[in-house]
Amino acid sequence: MPEALLQRLWYGGAGPAWLLLPLLLPLALIFSLLAALRRGLFRLRLIKSERLPVPVIVVGNINVGGSGKTPLVLWLVQLLREQGYQPGIVSRGYGGSLERPSLVTVESDPRVVGDEALLLARRAGVAVAVGADRPQAARLLLGQGVDVIISDDGLQHYRLARDIEIALIDGERRLGNRLPLPAGPLREPPRRLQQVDFVVCNGGEAGEGEVLMGLNPEGFENLQTGERRDPFDFIGRTVHAVAGIGNPGRFFDTLRALAIEPIEHPYPDHHPYAEGELRFDDRLHLIMTEKDGVKWQPFAGEQDWQLSVAAELPDGFVEHLLDRLKTIKR
Repeated sequence: MPEALLQRLWYGGAGPAWLLLPLLLPLALIFSLLAALRRGLFRLRLIKSERLPVPVIVVGNINVGGSGKTPLVLWLVQLLREQGYQPGIVSRGYGGSLERPSLVTVESDPRVVGDEALLLARRAGVAVAVGADRPQAARLLLGQGVDVIISDDGLQHYRLARDIEIALIDGERRLGNRLPLPAGPLREPPRRLQQVDFVVCNGGEAGEGEVLMGLNPEGFENLQTGERRDPFDFIGRTVHAVAGIGNPGRFFDTLRALAIEPIEHPYPDHHPYAEGELRFDDRLHLIMTEKDGVKWQPFAGEQDWQLSVAAELPDGFVEHLLDRLKTIKR
């Protein structure tokens, strides 16, 4: 089923996409029951979680699609390093082809380790491990001197025991129609948010008890030469804008906020670009997200740039998070 049609059903309000709802509701009920059964088996310890000898912070969401997990993970890494910790990151490596857990380097192939894992390895400057078996992948980090592990997109990976859970919400789209997959975007029911330690709202208006996160443009980097430019160096220009992320519209809106006029080229999340795919019959600049940049870089020309962003969170959240981390005993 076309992803765009599902997105309209999940987030777009009334329209023809709603005609699909009667067909998808039985599947959604089955998904919801299976997810509840799985959570119950872990809760009753009939399926065991593995607890590691270092604290584990899980960053994730209860809905599919992008909500700002990668910028938040990078922000957490920087915060923890400033506090004297040596963090590491474990990720599923979605979109990659690895069959066994592996460490990621800055030279890794995104087709092998996944685009997000490679981006984290390049930006974070800490040990990153990927693998479908989260506990096994996380154990690789212990041999790298890591003393706290951040699990990227790991909220539903219950086999890895966690000490702190951070759930992200897209402040604009929220939880959509609040229905389970495939009738809606939810992996788990909304009440799951009441069980996590922190709910972080990316943009929009934070709800009661939520922490508001902002994403600030840091600057542009040329994918061929590595040249860096100020966030406002493309003011007034029309550019080709590429976003293969969960919510491409957020990226296009970010460019407009920088007074850039994007010709929008949305792609499915984790889209694998092929050589020549992003060539247009003009001399306009091409600007994309960092997650797209790690895949397009081998084919990049002199007109191709990526925009980096940085998460910003309130001091109160920093204090509460660090206090919670200090209470964890091993």
